[in-house]
Amino acid sequence: MKRFTVGLTGGIGSGKSTVAELFAERGATVIDADQLAHELTGPRGAAMAAIRAAFGPQAVAASGALDRRRMRAMAFADPAVRQRLEAVLHPLIRAETDRRAAVATGPYVMLMIPLLVESGEARQRCARVLVVDCPEEEQIRRVVLRSDLQRDEVAAIMATQASRATRLAQADDVIDNSGDPARLPPQVEALHRRYLRLAGGARDE
Repeated sequence: MKRFTVGLTGGIGSGKSTVAELFAERGATVIDADQLAHELTGPRGAAMAAIRAAFGPQAVAASGALDRRRMRAMAFADPAVRQRLEAVLHPLIRAETDRRAAVATGPYVMLMIPLLVESGEARQRCARVLVVDCPEEEQIRRVVLRSDLQRDEVAAIMATQASRATRLAQADDVIDNSGDPARLPPQVEALHRRYLRLAGGARDE
């Protein structure tokens, strides 16, 4: 039986991880595609042999993990590099996501996938698409504060992602994370209750 699945997405700095934690606290099984990517590209990660073969030793840090800063610079300099990296990683992430979803014990599964809209697979994989939304200036401010990226680097990342309007057009549900963090739990609670009802209906079919 296919599990009732919600796709959680949003632009960089929108607050996806915070929202996902709130759903996990309520019992949802959250599967984080970014975390899987880090596992796959860590030292002895399952993707590293293919990455070394595709991009050479310059893509690998001394630890044996992916050299993320160098890879990011290469990808922004040449979009074809990003496409080749995605061709290596995405099938592996998809397979591991499906495996974890199949053994999930929560009442429903939440797939946290930053590029869910961009992938074109949202409707095939998810019963609902949930977008965490905030103004683009707020995204930039948050990422600059939390990382070693500069404003222009964040803007460059955002330029490779779907626009805010495109994401919202794909959304079944939206969480507004533009202001006081205290506004998040009530929004999550309301959606959690809705997903429990929908998941129950899916199990009864």
